[in-house]
Amino acid sequence: MLETTEIDITFEEGGDHTEARAVLTLRGATFTGTGRARRNPTDPELPLVGEELATARALSDLAHKLVDAAAEAISEREGRPAHLVV
Repeated sequence: MLETTEIDITFEEGGDHTEARAVLTLRGATFTGTGRARRNPTDPELPLVGEELATARALSDLAHKLVDAAAEAISEREGRPAHLVV
């Protein structure tokens, strides 16, 4: 069985920072990860770099939240704490 889903990523940029928000809906549950990138004032203005870094951090945050949700589901089913390693 093949299933697909999408992750929506939005950006908010201002001055020397970029914020990214990654939203995933999986089997009715919505998960959100956030990430932020801040440009050193002495660095050149390269919006793509800020977007890439903020996105990477948002996806990392999202991944950790998914692992936490999986551990919680296992714990509920098994009746004992589950410790998952990523």
